[in-house]
Amino acid sequence: MTQQTITDNYPDIRTQQAKNLAWWLYLIHGASFVFSLGAFSFIPLIINYVKQGESAGTFVHSHHSWQIRSFWWYLFWMVLGGVLWITLIGIPGALLVWGVAWLWKAYRLLRGFIDLNNNQAVP
Repeated sequence: MTQQTITDNYPDIRTQQAKNLAWWLYLIHGASFVFSLGAFSFIPLIINYVKQGESAGTFVHSHHSWQIRSFWWYLFWMVLGGVLWITLIGIPGALLVWGVAWLWKAYRLLRGFIDLNNNQAVP
């Protein structure tokens, strides 16, 4: 009887552990974003890649993908802003790109964090 109960609850335990990890990864991504404009987000990114497979079949899997995509798109927009900055004439454009990218990344972190706490997958 006890063995059956443990086996029956395994998916819930696995999902809860994956959810806790994703929660911490959102927190680390957010801290990196606030304190270094995302420069240290490669640390939780590596963990996202390593742990993504373990959350397959749960709503948490979408959160790992969400964080990974958020990182790469944010990096792309930061590099594009850097290229614009180098041209000197594109400095106003660079500031605009960086500002919009910052707001977009903040939105993605908050939306993902809220959906995770509501036990919902992100698109």
